[in-house]
Formats: sequence, C-alpha cells, structure tokens
Amino acid sequence: MPIKLTQLLTALPHFQLFHPESGVVPQVDITHLTADSRQVAAGTLFVAYQGVTIDGHRFIPEVVSKEAAAIVCEDTQFVPVSVSIPVVVVPNGREALAYLAAAWYDFPARHIATIGITGTDGKTTTINFLYHILRAAGKKVSMINTVNAVIGDTILETGLHTTTPDAPDVQRYLAQMVEAGTEVCLLETTSHGLAQHRVTACEFDVAVVTNITHEHLDIHGSLAGYRAAKAALFESLATAAPKAIPKTAILNCDDWSYDYLKDRLVPLGVAWLGYSAANHPDALLTVRNIAAEPDKTTFTICGPDYTFDVETQLIGDYNLSNCLAATAAAIEVLGVSVEAARQGIAALSGVPGRMERINEGQPFTAIVDFAHTPNSLRRALSAVRRITPGRVIAVFGCAGLRDVEKRVLMGEIAAELADITVITAEDPRTEHLDAIIDETAQAMMAKGAVEGHTFHRVPDRGRALFFASQLAQPNDIVIALGKGHEQSMCFGQTEYPWDDRDAMRAALRGAPLLTLPSAHQD
Repeated sequence: MPIKLTQLLTALPHFQLFHPESGVVPQVDITHLTADSRQVAAGTLFVAYQGVTIDGHRFIPEVVSKEAAAIVCEDTQFVPVSVSIPVVVVPNGREALAYLAAAWYDFPARHIATIGITGTDGKTTTINFLYHILRAAGKKVSMINTVNAVIGDTILETGLHTTTPDAPDVQRYLAQMVEAGTEVCLLETTSHGLAQHRVTACEFDVAVVTNITHEHLDIHGSLAGYRAAKAALFESLATAAPKAIPKTAILNCDDWSYDYLKDRLVPLGVAWLGYSAANHPDALLTVRNIAAEPDKTTFTICGPDYTFDVETQLIGDYNLSNCLAATAAAIEVLGVSVEAARQGIAALSGVPGRMERINEGQPFTAIVDFAHTPNSLRRALSAVRRITPGRVIAVFGCAGLRDVEKRVLMGEIAAELADITVITAEDPRTEHLDAIIDETAQAMMAKGAVEGHTFHRVPDRGRALFFASQLAQPNDIVIALGKGHEQSMCFGQTEYPWDDRDAMRAALRGAPLLTLPSAHQD
C-alpha cells in the first residue's frame, strides 16, 4: 500500500528539501523504499549514502532514469540539473534510511519491549539464555542474533557473515514480530550495527553489555572509538520512545567498560544496574559456589533479595557472566520469576558454533567455537584447559582486511595456552593467506613456540582440522576456533560454502574437506 512521501519524511530528525525549489514537499506516493539502485522501479524512494567501498550517490542519475519517485541523499552533486522528482538532503543517509524504514513499517519497535545486547564476546549466548528464560516464563519472545532470526515459531536465516542486518531488514523483522504477537524482542547489537545506524529507530528499552575488548579497530580506529560506538546503544535509552518498562542499562562490573558506561549514563538520567562474576561491590547480581565439570557448570546466583542454584550445560567461566546478564534483564527489569530463570538457564543445551562438541566416535574431544578475538580465544582455551587431562590442540586463523593487531595478540595467546597450534585460513579475503599466517607464526615464535613441534602452518582449513585430529591422542581436545556457526569462507571477493562443523566431522572420519582448490589458497 503506497505511503505519502510527506508522511515518511516526518520520521526524519533533520532534512532539507533540495528540489522543488518552492520548499513544499509534493504529495508523492511511495511504493518501495531502498538503498539498492538495482531494486529501483517507478514509485521507489531511493536513499543514497557514502558506503564503505561504494558511494550510492553515483547511482542517482540511474535511479532517476528508472522513474524513482523521490531521492534522499547526503550530497546533490550527482543530481541531474533536469531532475523533476523531489530530492531531500540529510546529514546522514544511513540514519535517514533507518528512520524511513521504521516509518514504512509503522514504527514496530514502539509496540514491543526491545532489548539490545552488545559486547565483543558473549552476545549470542547471552541472548539465547535470555530467550530461554523468557520462554520459560511464558513470554512471547522473538530474537535477532548472529546465527538467525526467531520470530514466534519461525526461524529465519539472516546470512552468511551477517552480524546485525541492515536497517530495512531489522525493521521488517520487527514488524513481523509485532504481527506474530511478540511481547519482547531481543536484538543482538554490534558496533557495526550501531555505527552504521542499522539499529537506529529500534526504540530500545533495555541495553545489556557483555564486555568490550580488542576488536574491529579497523573500523573504529582505536579501542576508545570502538567503546564509544558501543556506548551509543546505552545513550539511545535517553531518547527512545517511552513504553511500559523502565529504560535500564545492564553493565558488567568486571569489565573495563563499566566505569566508562556508568559515567556516560548518569548525566542522561538513565537507570543502570550491574552484575559481576567476581563479586564486585557495585553489582546487584553475583555468583558463588561455582563447580565446573566437563559437561556442565553449576553455581548459585545471588540477587538483592533472592538466591538460587542453577545448572547449565555450557562450560567456561565467561558463561557465568552471560547467565548473570540475562538473569538481570529477566528478573530485575522484566519481572520474571526466579524459577523461570532457573528453568530457562537449564533449558539452553548449547548455541550453534559456541563450544559445540562434535562426536564421531573418536577417543578425544572435538569442539567448534566462534572465538575470533584475543579475549574470546583466551577464554576458550582456558575453558578447555580446565576440562581436559590431556593436550589442547588449537586450530585457528585470522581474517584478512580486518583488525591486523589481533594476529600478533592471538599468536601470543595460543603460544601461552595451547599445547599445539595449527595456524590456518580464516576468511583471508584479498590478502595473501601465507602473509597473514606468518604474522601469527612470528608472534608465536617470539613467545618461545617452536615450529614443527608446538605449532604448524596448514593453510587449507580442512587439511588443518584433519592434521590436528591425526595428532590427537585419547584425553586430548581438538578445538577449531574462529568460524563457529558461519556458513562460508571468503577468498578474494567470493564467499565459498564452508561449515567448520561439517569440516570437523569429515576430519574425524578421515576424509578431510578441502577449503578450496589449491589455486585459491593465496
């Protein structure tokens, strides 16, 4: 059903009409909204912005020729002199696209409670803990996370390397949630999603942080810039549309981001509460009586006026923090019962690609995990170290065209915590794979690792997993890190089908999957 351009433009916080010169927005019917020139047809509102590699403004003459109904842009230099359709100028095209998409779908986030979960590591696990807790409480809950979107009883794949979907997709998912009767939406919120306005106009009620560690410095420039991008989620609580639940920030008192975020929130008048797995004095929720076993973790959660024992099938001390974050949101903000929290935590049997065990009858443990940052690598290796009497054999790589400082840091961590490391491919993109591997190898050798003894270079990831499984002895652990649930690997500019779990199974069966033909290895 068409929407008037004037109605859509009322959603924009700032805009200026470039054409027509009369300054009056014509009553134009809009039948489609897009930032992709290939999707433009008659009746389309086209939004142009400067992207990471492509400037959408260059396509303005093309969309005019395709009879677009109107254009929203940041710069008018590509607008034809003879243009006859409305042209609107905005400070930020991505931001405008988000607000326009929200208006297109009748601002769906205003009709449901929206919880954003951000952080470097642990977002997907935390969101799944909270999802299961809310389900146990009888809430109608939907979620969008790195793995998929769950809307009611429908599971939707969100892409191969997708983190937070683009703004029109996010708003479309939210609209589907409203239609499905969703009460609470859980939205995994990345720094990219925040910086690129993919979650703008999501009207968050609750913001949760897991941690902020070394990641995405290629995008944000510095750790301080990365931290500031994350802070935008919490600051947005101050201006989001009011709803039935109080705007609340949930902070990790054990993380270095705690004081920073708290100090940003206080002047805005946004309420916050803290959680701590290390009994920080400011924390409202803490843990005690921790007992870790190879297949489960038990502990006691202590709140302001309640204490209860829980058991989770997930291992690793970091999952204590993930449980606390989810429990804080559920009990303290959404009013869920202690019993529902206990049941929900126990109900989560695992998250795809997160410490996922692969069993083909081998006499050792095989695990696939998504750890792809220095912090998550350290946590994952420390976790498996505590549950194996044998050796830890780690298989990982570092992505091309991404935060290059990680290559050294992750090599140092592997040299410290793994008995044997196999360095391999992880989305080299257009960088030379051997050069990426060498940066990690040099860091390992600087820490005393010995090539051919404590670490090996096997560029093909399938062969690397097979090599590691052949080295493994009873009671060892082979852990593949970095890809987790992802369904592709990028060489050059092409995404090739790849699943670490399938590759691990093949390796354990003695028939390794090859990443790519040898011609693509560099």
